[in-house]
Amino acid sequence: MSTTDVSAKDVMALRQKTGLGMMDCKKALIAAGGDADAAEAALREKLKGKMDTRADRAAGEGCISIVIDGSNAAIIELRAETDFTARNDSFRELATQIATNALSGPDGDVALDDAMTKALDEVRITTGENISLARGTKMSGGSFGSYLHHDSKLGVLLQFEGELPEDLATGICQHVAANVPTPMAVDEHGLPGDLVALKAGEAKAEAENSGKPPEIAAKIAEGKIRKFFEEVTLVGQKYVRDDSKQIGSLLPKGTSLKNFVRLQVGGE
Repeated sequence: MSTTDVSAKDVMALRQKTGLGMMDCKKALIAAGGDADAAEAALREKLKGKMDTRADRAAGEGCISIVIDGSNAAIIELRAETDFTARNDSFRELATQIATNALSGPDGDVALDDAMTKALDEVRITTGENISLARGTKMSGGSFGSYLHHDSKLGVLLQFEGELPEDLATGICQHVAANVPTPMAVDEHGLPGDLVALKAGEAKAEAENSGKPPEIAAKIAEGKIRKFFEEVTLVGQKYVRDDSKQIGSLLPKGTSLKNFVRLQVGGE
């Protein structure tokens, strides 16, 4: 097929599908004998190989996406190299698509299936950037609240059982997003056992070294570990909207917090 047999209309159509330059699209059409589908497939395969070699490039920008559907919910972090791409509609749509797709998968860490891998590869090709799923969590059961910062770079997903007013659920999510320190677990039972043992040992040693009678030293140690729990657990912390109240005291009777996930772009 000669160069003149490739119409500008066909070249433009291929460019709109792939986001690639006019000359690249024209050459691909000529090589494919005018077959637009074959030209598109060849371009994507060729460019995917090039993008794979760039997968080690730093991707420090991105967005958080949260999707809730009944008793299923997912929160994911999708990363890109530049803020320009991270704010692009196709990038944001991909993040939502991945989170939505995760709802039908198992609880726990979110992984890309073949369809999502293909969708991600297409955005990598059209943007020319290293796009990657950094992390994500899917939960099921109970009810959910969420908070997504206006720039989509910080998000919180909260899982609970029972009845919780929407405003309070959102407020607790905002607390997780903003409070310092960030809660480590919902309650003391969710804290790492070795950390609790370490803090208990430190509290006991400090109390014993105070010179107080054993029974008083024991109470001092109990008070210290209780204060630690209040500082690092969600139900124990003072509510960021009203620091005169602990979050646990705000929960309606019969309602309990089960889990939360806080994701911030570029975080660990």
